Amino acid sequence: MSRACWGIFRERAHSPGRESDDTEILRLTGKHLEANGYEVILKAPEEVNGATDGRPRFAFLMCEGLAVLGQLRAWEADGVRQVNSPLAVLNTYRERMIAQLKEANVPFIQSRIVSTAEPYRGAAPPVWVKRADVHYTQEGDVVFAPSEGVLGESLRGLAERGIPRAVIQAHVEGDLIKFYGIGSGGGADGGPQWFRWLYHKDQTVAGHPFDPVRLARLVRRAAGALSLEVYGGDAIATAAGDLVLLDLNAWPSFALYREEAAARIAAYLALRFREEAL
Repeated sequence: MSRACWGIFRERAHSPGRESDDTEILRLTGKHLEANGYEVILKAPEEVNGATDGRPRFAFLMCEGLAVLGQLRAWEADGVRQVNSPLAVLNTYRERMIAQLKEANVPFIQSRIVSTAEPYRGAAPPVWVKRADVHYTQEGDVVFAPSEGVLGESLRGLAERGIPRAVIQAHVEGDLIKFYGIGSGGGADGGPQWFRWLYHKDQTVAGHPFDPVRLARLVRRAAGALSLEVYGGDAIATAAGDLVLLDLNAWPSFALYREEAAARIAAYLALRFREEAL
């Protein structure tokens, strides 16, 4: 059976300031996967979108655009096995993510979806204004609004760019945590099979106490609700000892753990693809 496998890069517009990191994690994962006996070809999303022949047996992907994900979903229906699945990537679009997590009863930051074309009537600032679909692509996609003036200006800016809906999220004080996870199953402590966390840079860490095992379990629940297998995100540890999940995204750059993560992702992919081929 063919072991042809495509690795699909993220769109450059979806990697502002992270183009090199995103490229390298995919390249390195591909090298490790080749060592597991797979024939790996790396593709840009535009090389995949519209392709009608020569499709691979397997694919691992970082792309997020609607057009290419639509194509990959069609391929998936025809038997091309993929990680993350195109539907899982779509589930990280904020509007879908909020609904999915609510349905699965996974605790998430207080969020409200609003029209960018209508006056805002809701919780008073400070809040965060975020576009309701993809994650950060350019300035204005994610804005901290300490006042009603900034809030209104942010919504108008999104509307002028043709973005019809925004997510308004509460501002929570605390230590900002970045996390990474690999695997759809559970580890020994109930968290992901591979899990790492760190404090975001450019902040004064208060050192609020929290349980990393509790964080790992929360993250695994959230990833499971979105059907993610390779993922990352952000959370807040508050002074009261709470953990607040802020965001979850598909296949981040794993920048500080690239070597370790690439090897683990490749091993996971080899196992997943082998299972699918049986």
